[in-house]
Formats: sequence, structure tokens, C-alpha cells
Amino acid sequence: MNFCSHCGSAQLQFTVPAGDNRPRFVCGQCDTIHYQNPKVVAGCLPIFENKVLLCRRAIAPRQGYWNVPSGYLENGETLEAGAAREVYEEAVAQVANQRLHTVYSIPHINQVYVHFLADLMDGAFAVGEESLECRLFAEAEIPWTEIAFSSSVFSLRKYFADRQNGVERTHVGTYERLV
Repeated sequence: MNFCSHCGSAQLQFTVPAGDNRPRFVCGQCDTIHYQNPKVVAGCLPIFENKVLLCRRAIAPRQGYWNVPSGYLENGETLEAGAAREVYEEAVAQVANQRLHTVYSIPHINQVYVHFLADLMDGAFAVGEESLECRLFAEAEIPWTEIAFSSSVFSLRKYFADRQNGVERTHVGTYERLV
């Protein structure tokens, strides 16, 4: 950070503010503390007739790989609305009956993924502008080696395990970065 987003000053210091416990950018002119927090990614695993809807990414990162429809939450947007918006943007599809499925942290890149399960309305979908292809997959058809992100793998594995056990639960996980 080079300039204060509040007053425009270049008098930024990376220091521990009074009453805090970690360093932050603090403006030496207006005393604004600039907090840097994780990004929230909202997503939804649409389900229709025991199949899940995945989208092949048309954009970086991981272009060409399959993904649970997901993306950054927008300001002023609820988690549920963000997840439904992402399904529409990626698969031109509507979802109903959203329920929390996974919360997945990736601390080393400052992201938290929140995925919902939902019913794919009427089984209708098309390829959105962020996708190369969209498809319903049975569990045996999932292209595991072509899944874009660990968050999608986590959500898919938990969904299929729960389905096999006849339960629907919320799962919390963390990507453990290998050093």
C-alpha cells in the first residue's frame, strides 16, 4: 500500500496500532487504520436428479478446469445472493432451497469459501460467459483430476459422502499448505 485511501497521503506506516495485536498500515496524516481482511468466495453446488452441475472455467485462474460455480462476494450482497448470482453468471441457471454445505478456509491466500447446496430449478442451464461448458455429473462421472480448486474437491467429496450416508450436514475445512 503506497497511499492512504482515505486522505491520499503517502505517510503510511506498517505498525501495530494502539489496542491491536498485529501490524497494519496506518496513515500518519489522518490516523486511518487500513485493515486487510480475507476475501469471501460464495458458491453453490446445484443438484438435479442426483447429479451435480459443474462448470468448466473460461477464465483464469485454472482456465479449462471444472469448478463448483463460485466467485467473490460483492459489497452489499448476502452469501445466498452471491452464490445464486455466481450460478447464474456461470451456468445461466436458477437455484432454490439453498442450504449451507461447506465453509473452507485457505489462509495462505486470504480466502474463505462458503458453498451452498441447492436445487437446480427445472434442470435448466446453459453456458454462461465465464464458462466454456456446463454439465450435470453423476458421482462416477466427476473428472476429479480436472477439478480447478481444492474448495470444489472438498465440497464435492463431502456432498457425495453425506449422500451415501443419507445425511446432509455442514462441513468446515482448511487447506493445509505443504511447506
